[in-house]
Amino acid sequence: MSQHPRWYYNEFKQTGIDYTDLKEVQAYDLRMQKLRNIENEANSIRKLLNLKNTDSVLEIGTGTGELALKLSAHCRKVVAIDVSKTMINFAKVEAENQNEAKIQFHNAGFLTYDNCDEPFDAVVTQLALHHLPDYWKMMALRRVYSMLKEDGKFYLRDVVFPSMIQDYDSYFDEIITQLKKSVGNEIAKETETHIREEFSTLDWIMEGLLKSVGFHIESVKSDGFMACYLCKK
Repeated sequence: MSQHPRWYYNEFKQTGIDYTDLKEVQAYDLRMQKLRNIENEANSIRKLLNLKNTDSVLEIGTGTGELALKLSAHCRKVVAIDVSKTMINFAKVEAENQNEAKIQFHNAGFLTYDNCDEPFDAVVTQLALHHLPDYWKMMALRRVYSMLKEDGKFYLRDVVFPSMIQDYDSYFDEIITQLKKSVGNEIAKETETHIREEFSTLDWIMEGLLKSVGFHIESVKSDGFMACYLCKK
């Protein structure tokens, strides 16, 4: 990784839940297995990106590596990065257990990963960009854009707040209440932490950032405060 000036944002600083803690990483992995259908998720993303077995993919914020493992079966190479070294080590063990050798793991993030190979056919990131304040989101998206081939695809899924809400107090209270009912107190508390301490932004800001760095937004899918953007360079 290249050296940055002292004013550069430290993306390795943990915001919200501390994923340098192995117990937190293990707990996260168990929660994701219960809450997500990784197989369906990977198939949906693969079809959206029109991945081919000759393609190379960068996943930013790989977590415990579940998506990288699924995508690696359908492309030439996956580079999976995360700012949590504990997450990366966990993901490496999972890949080794499954004898998967097409994934390269790096302890890095949006602002610090240096691609020394050819540009990627696709970049994927889920629930990671919100760790950065808005200015640094823009810098991150510029770097994503620069690492893609011409006509390369970018899939972004993250918490993005709708801008048409009149009463955000009631809006967030309702979200927390519904989460307690549907998935339990633990996820509800994590969501409270997210709203209070992390950097999720508004939809018009996110779309403006994507367009400002040069992306063409091909589709937007929004479900409450979760948004998915499919973009093209």
